[in-house]
Amino acid sequence: MKHVVAFLVAAFVAFPAWAEVDIQEVTSPGGLKAWLVEEPSIPFVALEIQFQGGASLDVPGKRGSTILMTSLLEEGAGELDARAFARRGEELAASFGFDASDDNISVTARFLTETQDEAIELLRAALQEPRFDDDAIERVRRQLLTNIRSDETDPRALARRAFDAAAYGDHPYATSPDGTEDSVSALTRDDLVTAHHNAFARDRVVIGAAGNIDAETLGRVIDAVLGDLPESGAPMPTQAEVSITGGIEVVPFDTPQSVAIFGHAGVERDHPDFFAAYLLNQVLGAGGFESRLTQEVRVKRGLTYGVYSYLSPKDYAATYQGSVSSANDRIAEAVDVIRDEWSKIAENGVTEEELNAAKLYLTGAYPLRFDGNSNIAGILVGMQAQGLPIDYIATRNDKVNAVTLEEANAVAKWLYQPDNLRFVVVGTPEGLETTASN
Repeated sequence: MKHVVAFLVAAFVAFPAWAEVDIQEVTSPGGLKAWLVEEPSIPFVALEIQFQGGASLDVPGKRGSTILMTSLLEEGAGELDARAFARRGEELAASFGFDASDDNISVTARFLTETQDEAIELLRAALQEPRFDDDAIERVRRQLLTNIRSDETDPRALARRAFDAAAYGDHPYATSPDGTEDSVSALTRDDLVTAHHNAFARDRVVIGAAGNIDAETLGRVIDAVLGDLPESGAPMPTQAEVSITGGIEVVPFDTPQSVAIFGHAGVERDHPDFFAAYLLNQVLGAGGFESRLTQEVRVKRGLTYGVYSYLSPKDYAATYQGSVSSANDRIAEAVDVIRDEWSKIAENGVTEEELNAAKLYLTGAYPLRFDGNSNIAGILVGMQAQGLPIDYIATRNDKVNAVTLEEANAVAKWLYQPDNLRFVVVGTPEGLETTASN
């Protein structure tokens, strides 16, 4: 069976050209909606399920409960303990993945058409009948605590923590979804049951599937997996106010190289100027060696091996962030250069040549995302979660190309806010001291 699975995984990337992706909207007999792309040439199915809300639904004082609960979903379900569950998955050549983030819980399932019913029953049990056995809880708790302790010695994790605390106020985004040593150590089985009840409900689920499955069969499958879930769970999180202010925050840490995260308020994914902002960021910091930040900070001055920026439109807040690392005696110069480039693009925008190069890259790279059923199922879920229309794949590149130079540079004037640009620097930086207020 393993040889068969290896062949199927190798062949899994075979898929028609991205422009030919035909998305069907499916409604199950029980009323659940899903998006499907049929591809019968390989007897394999990729199923992606997302429950919105994620770790932001943690009960106050129980930070880390959603992460720990999600990590336990494949540690035994129904009559199967952790070992029996894993063994059954191997017998069926089925794989499952469960992951939680600030905004959602992601469930991935990969299974053969011939063992579809058995695989779906195993997935149903994992989602609806998790055991939360004491030995499994303690084993996974120890793993999570190890990760938390590791973050205490990771400059990038420390920078992320400080930036989020400054950016998101009292929203759950302001703290790590992993929780703290104290909060995770105190979690009980009842807390995990509550987290499960809060997260898994029909009113917050989005579903995507790709592979050898038709609409009627998919309807039965999703009802079998999700049909008995409660209609609603905990109230969804509220919008976060991005309250970050400009300046520098130094977090002392004994290391020869400082790490900085920088940013300010950003742009929502559904904003009419999102594509203009996306192109601008490609020019400034997402375009690899061609980006302005890489050219100015790395190539011309040799201050870093890596610097980049990115738009971060979460479900309940949008920020514009970046990261750089440099030697303690050079990080101050890197900060000055980044701030200067932020000001230049705000004042002068980008050139026609830069904009066209960004368009060429973003439209040319887009088809590469559709290189297999797994990726396509994930894209279908992402589109639904972001509220994108079902024809988005066919129209996305047109939206990129439609952005004019005048539109892009008008957006640059309000998107880039050098006075509000905050740098959180972890290390022992020379020539930098805290100037930002919390």
